[in-house]
Amino acid sequence: MPDLTIEQRKTLSRWRLVLGESAESHGITLEGDDEQAARVEALIGFLYGDGGGGERGNDGSAQPQQSRGRGIGRGPGHTMTVPRWVDEVAQLFPREAKEVMERELVNRRGLKELLQSPELLERVEPNKELMKTLLTHRDLLNEKTRSLARKIVEKVVQELKEKLKVVVEPVLIGAIRRDKHSPRRVVRNLDLKRTIRRNLHNYDEKTQKLLVDRLYFYGAEKKNRPWHIVVVVDQSGSMLDSAIYSTVMAAIFARLPAVRTNLVLYDTEVVDLSEHVKEPVDVLMNVQLGGGNDTPRALRYATQLIREPARSIVVLISDFYEGELEKQMVRHIREMCAAGIRMIGLGALGYDARPEYNKSAAAKCRKAGMDILSCTPEKLAEAMARIIRG
Repeated sequence: MPDLTIEQRKTLSRWRLVLGESAESHGITLEGDDEQAARVEALIGFLYGDGGGGERGNDGSAQPQQSRGRGIGRGPGHTMTVPRWVDEVAQLFPREAKEVMERELVNRRGLKELLQSPELLERVEPNKELMKTLLTHRDLLNEKTRSLARKIVEKVVQELKEKLKVVVEPVLIGAIRRDKHSPRRVVRNLDLKRTIRRNLHNYDEKTQKLLVDRLYFYGAEKKNRPWHIVVVVDQSGSMLDSAIYSTVMAAIFARLPAVRTNLVLYDTEVVDLSEHVKEPVDVLMNVQLGGGNDTPRALRYATQLIREPARSIVVLISDFYEGELEKQMVRHIREMCAAGIRMIGLGALGYDARPEYNKSAAAKCRKAGMDILSCTPEKLAEAMARIIRG
């Protein structure tokens, strides 16, 4: 292809990597640095099952193909394994591409090797997809990789928590503190210090008197009555994304002023993890994914935790697939709403969680008095703030 420009040759090389070896029969070949292009081809072939990666061996390695004389590193000395693949991807790709390829690795190749090799797990970039894989396949972890997995979960959760705090805390704290100072003119609630401070600009030096044009009062006893938030999370495998966000959100709620928070996880049994609510890593490392679910039982338990219904919010994260228990679920929601408890039902919570839930059952829950949402953490915070503000 002597008449092609350098840029055109680079473009054809990229297409060659995308299309694989069969493209060479149509004149689309690798150009430029043969060695580096071959390394990239081997990595992509290993990931997607054809091309430079060759066939797969029983140990998860890619078996070498017969060298075709192009000097592109396909000989016996270049057998690709998962650990080597991780190292070479780190060398050849920027971080963003590396994370994408590692997610594909987890989904497609060498899952067991990844989860049981401490030296490999240490080199993988922590990200939410990797965390989900570790939580889903926790039983494959050995003692050493379990410790590393916890560190990965901790790092991802901390990054997620810091991100959510920025958008969630101001909304809810603003709602909680709205009544800190009240316009009600009750003498015993007079905030004398604030009243003086805010009126100092009216001080008359001649008469040595402070002219007060506005009085400030504390809110009544309401400020001493905390809000109670109960987060109830379905542990179904399909709800993993939502469970992650729900757990982190519960940890944020638990650190708000004048808020008491309970965290309840359930399948066919109910587990109260409220004592760990401020430690989302502990909660996530104990999530038992899959199995059936009994939402009515979880709601009954949540009701037992509530002391003041009018200042309580129950956030239920569920796919609402209850089968024969659906009528019981709707009845419990109706009873809780009638008692004055504010109910929020989430079919999904997160930025990319799929809202795959039983819309028919959710519609019945809405009719019973529950607010049904499928939303981002920000929208959940806004919905709760509206409830708190009244």
